[in-house]
Amino acid sequence: MPQLTVGSAIEKAQGLLEAAGVPSEQAVTTARCIVASDRWGIGSHGLMRLPFYLARLQAGGIKADAHLKTVTDLPSLVVFDGDDGLGHWQLQHAAEVAAERAMINGVAAVGVGRSNHCGALGIYVWPMINRGLVGIAFSTGPAVMPPWGGNKALLSTSPLAAGIPTDPPTVIDLATSAVARGKIQAKAQAGAELEPGWAFTKDGAPTTDAKEALAGMLAPLGGVKGYAVAVLVESITGMLIGPTLAKNIPDMFAASQDALPQQISHFVIAIDAAKLSVDGANNRTKEFVSEVGTAGGRLPGANRVNPEKLKLDDEITITDQVFAQLGF
Repeated sequence: MPQLTVGSAIEKAQGLLEAAGVPSEQAVTTARCIVASDRWGIGSHGLMRLPFYLARLQAGGIKADAHLKTVTDLPSLVVFDGDDGLGHWQLQHAAEVAAERAMINGVAAVGVGRSNHCGALGIYVWPMINRGLVGIAFSTGPAVMPPWGGNKALLSTSPLAAGIPTDPPTVIDLATSAVARGKIQAKAQAGAELEPGWAFTKDGAPTTDAKEALAGMLAPLGGVKGYAVAVLVESITGMLIGPTLAKNIPDMFAASQDALPQQISHFVIAIDAAKLSVDGANNRTKEFVSEVGTAGGRLPGANRVNPEKLKLDDEITITDQVFAQLGF
């Protein structure tokens, strides 16, 4: 499979986004977030997605020149209307605002509604981590998961992420479905089978066929517990921020829906970690990190490079199909 430098990949992605009408500052932020996913080894949320974003930009489902519009502005709570813009730069900005306000107020939350897919959610806890803050993020998407015991898709993969300023940083990034839908799409493009227990057909039958799964439903992670967490994510995003629930969000993998705005919602929380300790001086962070290593483990996400400090000469690997689609 083709290998590219991070710098050339960002430059290419930025150029394609700008050609689609996205302003330069927003295009470079979006390109960096996209390529960071590939650098993390999460190709299902990286450049593989760019052709879908470009198709939606061309069709009007994503508004190239969108502006964030302030809906609520309180000391510790800000809500933006995303104006149907790209989710990457919008959630990055939301995380930066949350971090700035948490540095003043101890805690801050920022919601973005009427947005679009943002890629790997874990990227957006780094503006908090880099300032010594705890960061938490939620997002929604198209309905692909049924309620527990049900047979109709009502929930998205309902991803959540959290970042803890340990050394190295702890980054928790997961979907509440058994697998992220982008991984299903990647399997479909590669013609590979799925693991048993990942997905159902549209009629609710278990399947290992990736294309059937894309047209069907995903299983929740950990059974009823994963479903319960997905309800939490959907409640904070689609239900409370809006303007739409997962069941009404267009599918970015369905070309027939490219002209329809997704109206996805995101939510980030920043917490001043230094203000949390009940006993003042706190050495427990170092102690815990040390104990994890001594026990033979590692912190979640400890091997993920800082997306705000990517080395441009590092290399990423993409598929032949993505290489051809993007015209490298």
